[in-house]
This record gives sequence, C-alpha cells and structure tokens, in this order.
Amino acid sequence: MEYKISKTLTKDSKLSSVDFNNIPFGKVFADHIFIADYDGKEWNNFEISPLSRIPLHPATMAWHYGQAIFEGMKASITDNGIPLLFRAMDHANRFNASATRMCMPEIPVDLFVESIKQLVNIDKNWIPTQEESALYLRPVMMAVDEFVGVRSSDTFKFMVMTLPSGPYYNKPIGLLVEEHFVRAADGGVGEAKAAGNYGASLYPTKLAKEKGYDQVMWMDAKEFKYVQEVGTMNIFFVLDNVVLTPNLSGTILRGITRDSIITLLKEKGYTVEERPVSMEEIAKAHANGKLLEVFGAGTAAVIANVDRIGYKNVDLKLDIDKAVLSKELKRDINGIRKGRIPDTHNWIMPVYEEELALL
Repeated sequence: MEYKISKTLTKDSKLSSVDFNNIPFGKVFADHIFIADYDGKEWNNFEISPLSRIPLHPATMAWHYGQAIFEGMKASITDNGIPLLFRAMDHANRFNASATRMCMPEIPVDLFVESIKQLVNIDKNWIPTQEESALYLRPVMMAVDEFVGVRSSDTFKFMVMTLPSGPYYNKPIGLLVEEHFVRAADGGVGEAKAAGNYGASLYPTKLAKEKGYDQVMWMDAKEFKYVQEVGTMNIFFVLDNVVLTPNLSGTILRGITRDSIITLLKEKGYTVEERPVSMEEIAKAHANGKLLEVFGAGTAAVIANVDRIGYKNVDLKLDIDKAVLSKELKRDINGIRKGRIPDTHNWIMPVYEEELALL
C-alpha cells in the first residue's frame, strides 16, 4: 500500500554545527521527524516536518499508565553514498509485538518501513561515515488520550526521530550481577520494548554505577540464579568453541543484533547454546580458565566487551586481549551494515532516492 506522506523541510538545518568526530550518544538530533496519528480506527496524518516540541495535555495517558513503546535501529551509508537500513522488517515486526503486548495498535509494516526510508533519505547527510558511527533511528509510540483512569487509550501517536551517534561504549565495561532487584518476571513485559522496563531499571543501575560498574547483569526473578540480560544488551559467554546465551523465555528482549550474531557464529562453525545459563556455571568456568570472553550485543552498542563481572563481592576479571571472537563479529556486523561485506542474509535494505521520488 502507498501512503501519502506530506513533507515540510527545515529552513534552519543544524547540520553544520555538528562535530561528527565527537558525537555524544543520544544528545544530537537530526533536522526532521516523522509523525502519524491513530484515531481509534486507523493511522492517518502522515507527515515529515522539522523536529520540534509536541504539545500534550497533562492527562496524556502515556504519562500516567505507561502505554509507550519504542525501537532502536540504525542507518549506515556506503562509501558511494547509499543509505542502508539494517534488518528493518525485523524491527517493524518486533515493534508490533511490543504494541500487541502493551494493548496498542500495530502499525502497518510497510508504513513503518516507508516512513523510515523517507526520513533517512531526507536526513541522509546526517549519517556519519566514521567506522564506529551510524544514524540511530528511534521509532516510538505513545498513548495520547486525555483521560485519567486505568484503561487502554483509544488514540496514539507514532514518531520516528534520527540521531547521528558515535560508539555507545568506547571501552570495555564492568557488570554487576543484581541479586535483589529484578528486570522482568514470567508473564510480564520483559520481551517488549516498553518504556517502563527501562524506567524500572534506572535505580539499580544507579547503585551499580556508584559501586564502579557500568551496567547491571539481570538475573531471573525466581531464584536469582540464571542470567537474563544486561541493562542495554543481550549477553554472550564464550567457552572454548561453545558460545552460551540465555534462551528467549519471554523475560528478555528478542535482540535483533543477538539473532544476527547467532547466525554468524553458526556460519563460523561455533556451537551456540541458547539455554538457561547460571552464574554458578559462569563463575566455575572462569575459575577453571575456560571463560575466554564475555560480550553484550545490541543495536546501540553493536558489541561491547566485558572486562569484569561483580558476583558475590568478587570481581571475575577477563583478559580483553583474548576477546578475539567478539572483535571479529563486530567487524562483520559493521561491515555488512556499511555495505563492505556481502549481505548473504537479506538483512540490508538500501534507500534509493530515485525510488522514493516516484512515491
């Protein structure tokens, strides 16, 4: 289906003020935003316009009852100037899975993808060319009924912002195993990219940072025995030629970077075990010298090496010089995203200006 997207371009671009060699993650926004409205029956009012503040009523339901979801995606650009989206359809489908769990309307996949392609094409000069950088894309949906009362909203707003971004982590990170607070429980919304999941994580993360760690490693909500994920990423453990990662049980995010890495690992001949992974098992492997590397994986971070894990008042330290596999995987992912390595999985979607001009 074709969607009529109106476009109003900025007359005051901020592009010239950006130092693309020093971009703090999440703070620099490109010129334009895509917005659509759901009126209770269908999506309409498709518009790309200059990024600006949005007036909302104090009773906007998203603020009171947490009906808000988001995605994180990236656009890169080839050496000859063609923008590339990475696994756009998968992000659209995951966004809709989050919407269903949060009692929100799905957005047509073709509209989701088309809005992003149009927006990226308009702001393609904002896509960094530096090796560790990309244009971060943030689709978000929120409830906008003006009502105080616990029920699902009837109306919603869908928006896509773009942010040129450098590396999320510029050094190896330390993780603290959390043995009191929980991120998600069976039957909860852990698998959804719901805003409230991240709000609930802020206080435990603050405490971890006060102890000198960068992020929390979440454990299961029943026994605090099995690893779930990190605050911003899925997690992988490399033992000899076996790679362990927690299985998708409904309490952790279905990471698209996670899935990409599993695919690449299997192609490289590694055995990948998706199963419950206990911290006792990891601690024992570390003590026996079998834990070669630990890394997190996510859209923002791509791959982040872990140099220590705080567990029961002891730091399990890791030799980053042995983190050969994760560095190779990061090169592969970045190479595919930038069009320098052949895409044999149909993960890449080029954004061709001449095709968009026909719409």
